Amino acid sequence: MDFNYIALAIPDLLRGVRMTLLVSGLAVIFSLLIALGGAYFRSLSFKPIQYMVTGYVEFIRGTPYLVQIFFIFYGFPAIGIQLSVFWSGVAALSVWASAYHIENFRAGLSAVGKGVSDASASLGLRRWHHAFFVVLPIALRAALPSMMNTVVSTIKNSAYLQAIGLVELTFVAVERIAYEFRAIEMFASICVLYLLCIFIVSGLGHALEHRLNRPYAGR
Repeated sequence: MDFNYIALAIPDLLRGVRMTLLVSGLAVIFSLLIALGGAYFRSLSFKPIQYMVTGYVEFIRGTPYLVQIFFIFYGFPAIGIQLSVFWSGVAALSVWASAYHIENFRAGLSAVGKGVSDASASLGLRRWHHAFFVVLPIALRAALPSMMNTVVSTIKNSAYLQAIGLVELTFVAVERIAYEFRAIEMFASICVLYLLCIFIVSGLGHALEHRLNRPYAGR
């Protein structure tokens, strides 16, 4: 283990970390937006829409993630959709994560009891007031632990994007190994960097969960 070599490689690795966090952060935002829409449509009584959302979730969860990446990167241009490597990576991560977030939201919504709806109706709240100011906060608090698991998996799955040439953390390490043959140093370094990223994100998630649960402590 050559620590001097690792020290010299740190600037390149940090550029990879920056790209990893950027593509993962955008994917988290887009996947949550997609999942909110999917969870809403799934809650409707119109069966065809429910089946479409369920089919989407099962298809994404039942197919290999690497195949989804290749489908977006190589398949979309065949139907006239041209995406750069970066946006192909964001799209692939967003599509994958949104399927899991839809399930997270569904579980969160199931935690909202019927008594909450009755209480909102007795207060004369409009439907959208009830949805956004009553149901959504309760559902998000219940779904937060599983949502954070999906966010962590999104960061880890960004490593697959090196397969299409996105210069994220794993790509940087593999490229240096190809030229300099220092596999132990590179893979040990990226393991530590991934662990640090996950530790920070998980810590923020636990802090948010603790903050949201504080009003209910002791009940």
